[in-house]
Amino acid sequence: MHHEETTAPRPRPSRRTVLAGATAVTAAASLTAAATAPAAHAASPLSPADRERLRRLISRMSLEEKVGQLFVMRVYGHSATDPDPADVEVNRKEMGVSNAAELIAKYHVGGIIYFSWAHNTRNPHQIAALSNGIQKAGLAQPTPVPLLISTDQEHGIVARVGAPATLLPGAMALGAHASRADARTAARIAGAELAALGIKQNYAPVADVNVNPANPVIGVRSFGADPGAVARLVAAEVEGYQSAGVVATAKHFPGHGDTATDSHFGLPLITHSAEEWERLDAPPFKAAIEAGIDSIMTAHLLFPALDPADDPATLSRPILTGILRERLGYGGVVVTDSLGMAGVRQKYGDDRVPVLALKAGVDQLLNPPDLPVAWNAVLKAVRDGEIAEKRLDESILRVLELKARRGLFGDPYVSDKDVDRVVGTRAHLTAADRIAERTTTLLVNRDGLLPLSRRRHRNILVAGVDPAAPSGTGGPPTAVLARALTELGFTATALSTSTGSQPSPTQAKIDEAVAAARGKDAVVVTTYNVSATSSQRTLVSSLAETGVPVVHLAIRNPYDIARLGDSGAGASLATYSWTDVELRAAARVVAGGAEPVGRLPVPVPRADDPAQVLYPMGYGLSY
Repeated sequence: MHHEETTAPRPRPSRRTVLAGATAVTAAASLTAAATAPAAHAASPLSPADRERLRRLISRMSLEEKVGQLFVMRVYGHSATDPDPADVEVNRKEMGVSNAAELIAKYHVGGIIYFSWAHNTRNPHQIAALSNGIQKAGLAQPTPVPLLISTDQEHGIVARVGAPATLLPGAMALGAHASRADARTAARIAGAELAALGIKQNYAPVADVNVNPANPVIGVRSFGADPGAVARLVAAEVEGYQSAGVVATAKHFPGHGDTATDSHFGLPLITHSAEEWERLDAPPFKAAIEAGIDSIMTAHLLFPALDPADDPATLSRPILTGILRERLGYGGVVVTDSLGMAGVRQKYGDDRVPVLALKAGVDQLLNPPDLPVAWNAVLKAVRDGEIAEKRLDESILRVLELKARRGLFGDPYVSDKDVDRVVGTRAHLTAADRIAERTTTLLVNRDGLLPLSRRRHRNILVAGVDPAAPSGTGGPPTAVLARALTELGFTATALSTSTGSQPSPTQAKIDEAVAAARGKDAVVVTTYNVSATSSQRTLVSSLAETGVPVVHLAIRNPYDIARLGDSGAGASLATYSWTDVELRAAARVVAGGAEPVGRLPVPVPRADDPAQVLYPMGYGLSY
């Protein structure tokens, strides 16, 4: 793997330095042994002696350091000390610091979250060097403490780390095969690669049960609509991630699967009764807790049956303490969803939200929009007696125990050697292809059109929507499909008709696609979340009217087939995402190189009468 200029030498602190003199060297060695033991189950506790050492570490912290430990913050730049000038400028504007090292020195944050848009994730060696720089800054504090670095690497349509790291099928794709073994393997691969990059907390798996086809924010990020099936796959992924030494995070408690509002932009309302919550929403979270989940993320939504107060769950003591802690018996870390989202900011100011979240029972405050305001508000709340310092100590102990169990007190650094040995290996990439192959779902196959014949259907047009790659690597979908089909012995050309942000093609683009289809032996057309008024419907029907056989691929939600109606498509498949790994798998199914074995993990309702089911959960054709 190519080494960039940002590759840093691997710092080697003494263990005494890591523990900051809180204990003797023998105590540090004891903590290290506990932290580096097999990490398959987060539920295995540290020893009483280890916990006491962590309590002594907390006792050495100033109040400012304690407050900082509760925050997980974004920071712009590819380097902890030398980011690009544009990133320095944004950091100064938003946080009053130039870089990650200064952020840690000033606010003593307990964690950093990586985003591709913050330029944290350019390539594997750069990410590893950034992680090492962050840990070096953490250990340079008056009370040295390693940081818990996190990201949203759900795979499928949400991925912050791109190729050459391994990209795997997302949750609903895995739900289509419903294999616990595949889910566990996918999470173990993903976790191993994140750990090699220094990312020890992943905000996955999604434990929401997607019972609402109109859900604008979860959708294919969920394993499906059956609570039992979702619970089994969530537990499998928890086991996979945590066996790789990475903190898994079940989200979004108490359940975000039946919303019609995106909590990034508004405050959703869940109308389930308490009984419906127990039956539909709770099982995956219960399964995650039973599997020893390290952390659980809150949801910014109203759930009146669980708490009649007009507050989002993130700020609800009855939900987070009463239900999650006391009724479900969860003793791990509770992290908020991003505090920059509209769903948690509508009622209270940015100074009150973090204080109320802590009072509700939260341990980690994720990515507030204004860190100086949030940090100072928590500091003031403790000084004024609104929050007891003992309450802070409880959350800090949970966070430090998590860091210890995941090996960060033993050695928080990663190496270029491990990056090369683990990230994007041939074995991982091959496993991703095989797992993806088992997820493609065939819904329509009129007159046995599929698999296409290299003799009768040699010349293929691939047309349709081209959403941007979630990780910023790979794509565009039509080109990926055309290339894969060509490699399989066809002659395929690509024509992009629209983008993910504007998936409805213009009439001019439809006309261009129709003209390009004439004389071809077959057309493969992609669609993306077709609405009742989308001209994607016109594109598919116009291509079918040419008389050329049409194969339709729904590359995000599997509900598109209902909106297309009698479009004339000869075959229709669902891929559940438009990432390269899923599209290559779909191409192999279309070409007969793989059998379609995926089954719908959600029911597809009729477009004209959503109360009626067009294709039931579990439906799928084979060759």
